[in-house]
Amino acid sequence: MDNLTYLSNADSAYVDGLYQSYKQDPQSVDFGWQKFFEGFDFGQNAGGTTSSVGEATPEHVLKEINVLNMINGYRDRGHLFTHTNPVRERRKYYPGKELETFGLAEADMNTVFNAGVEVGLGPATLKDIRQLVEDTYCRSIGAEFKYIRNPEKIKWLQDRMEADRNMPKFSLDTKKRILNKLNHAVVFENFLGTKFLGQKRFSLEGAESLIPALEAVIEKGAEIGIQEFVIGMAHRGRLNVLTNIMGKSYKSVFSEFEGKTYADDPEVNFGGDVKYHLGFSSEVKTNDGKSVHLSLAPNPSHLETVDPIVEGMVRSKIDFKYEGDSSKIAPIIIHGDAAIAGQGVVYEVTQMSKLDGYKTGGTVHIVINNQIGFTTNYKDARSGTYCTDVAKITSSPVFHVNGDDAEAVVYAINLAVEYRQKYKTDVFIDLLCYRRFGHNEADEPKFTQPLLYKIIEKHPNPKEVYA
Repeated sequence: MDNLTYLSNADSAYVDGLYQSYKQDPQSVDFGWQKFFEGFDFGQNAGGTTSSVGEATPEHVLKEINVLNMINGYRDRGHLFTHTNPVRERRKYYPGKELETFGLAEADMNTVFNAGVEVGLGPATLKDIRQLVEDTYCRSIGAEFKYIRNPEKIKWLQDRMEADRNMPKFSLDTKKRILNKLNHAVVFENFLGTKFLGQKRFSLEGAESLIPALEAVIEKGAEIGIQEFVIGMAHRGRLNVLTNIMGKSYKSVFSEFEGKTYADDPEVNFGGDVKYHLGFSSEVKTNDGKSVHLSLAPNPSHLETVDPIVEGMVRSKIDFKYEGDSSKIAPIIIHGDAAIAGQGVVYEVTQMSKLDGYKTGGTVHIVINNQIGFTTNYKDARSGTYCTDVAKITSSPVFHVNGDDAEAVVYAINLAVEYRQKYKTDVFIDLLCYRRFGHNEADEPKFTQPLLYKIIEKHPNPKEVYA
C-alpha cells in the first residue's frame, strides 16, 4: 500500500522533534537541518518578538513544512508519475503531484525556502526545489525505495539520485558504445527475421536496450571488483544475449537455425535442446582491460526454473572458489513481467536471499517488461501496481526505466550494481518496453491486442530513438 503520511501532520511532529534536539545541542542534527533551524530561529526572532505557547504557527513556518512534505511526497510516490512507458499512457493516480496537494500554490513559486537544504540546494525558490525533485523522480526513471527500513540505504540512494537528478552525463565514448550495442542488437534481430522468416526465435525487438544494459553491468561490475557473473534468463532475447554479450559466434547460431551442428561448437554437449534454451560460458575483456568470466545457465521452457539454479551456482562458487567473498561474483536473473509476478518460485528464491545458508551477496534482477503475458494484458495478469512488487518482501529498491531511453537504462543499471556491491542485497530493474511481434514469431498479436499493436507498428526501435 502506498504511504500517504506526507498528507498528514506526521512530518510536523518529526520536524518538531528534530528542532527540540537542535535547541539542546545543535550538533545532534545533520548539518542541513542545523542551517534550516538557524533560518527558522532567524524568522522567529525577526522584529524582536518570539512566539509563545498557544500562538498560531506563522504562515512561513507552515509553508516550510509543506515544502518538506512536497519533497518527501516526490520521494515516496514520484514513481507513479514518471515517463517510463514507451508505448502507453500511464495510469492516473490520486492524489497527484500538483502544488495544491501539498498546501502550496503558484504564488509561492518564487519564494525562497530553507527547505532547499534537504535536497542539497541550500535556501532556494520553490520553483528550483520542485524542478529538482521533478527531474529526479518523474522523468525516465522511477525509483521505489522509501519502504526500505535502513535510513543509511535510503540516504545513500537519495543523495546519489538527487545529486545527478537521475540524469546521465556520459562521455562521448560511452554514448558511442551504447549506440554500438543497440545497433548490434537491432541488426541481429532484423537479420534473423529476414533470413529465417517464421522460425521461432523469441525476438528481443522492442527491448534491445537490454544489451547495452548488460554490457554496462559487466563494465561497472569489473570496475568495482566483480570477477564473474552467472546469468539466468528465459528464452526471450537469449539468442541476442548469447551473441552480443556472451560472444557466441553468429556462425553457431545461424547453423542451429539450419539444423546443423559442428564438432568444435562449445554447446555440442547440450545436444537435444532447442537453440533458445542453450547455455554458454566465456571470458570477456572490459574496456579497461579487465577479464570477466560469464556463464549463461541453460534453461527449459518453464520460465523461472533457472532462478534457484543460478543462485546455487553462485553460492557454490562463493564458498569453494572465492573463499566466502561474495563481492567477487554476482548473479543476474532476467525475468519476464508476467513470470516474475505470477510464478511462485520467484517469491521462494527472493525470500531466501538474506538467509545465511543461501545468500549470494545480492542478485541483480532485470525484468523485460513488455506489458503482455503471452496474450494477456498486464492489467488482467496481476493485482499489484508493478510486476516487481515482490521486491518489497526483502526491502530491495526498484528502478522503473523507460526502455526507449538507453542512457537512462545504463545509468540505472550502474546505480543498481553499485548498490548491490555496497549493501549485498537484491536490486531490481523494471525495463519498460514492448514486444514487437507476438509471443513467438508465428503468432499474430493484433488478434488479441489490436489497439496496442497499431501503436507498436509505427513506433521506432530503441536504436532509432537514440540515434
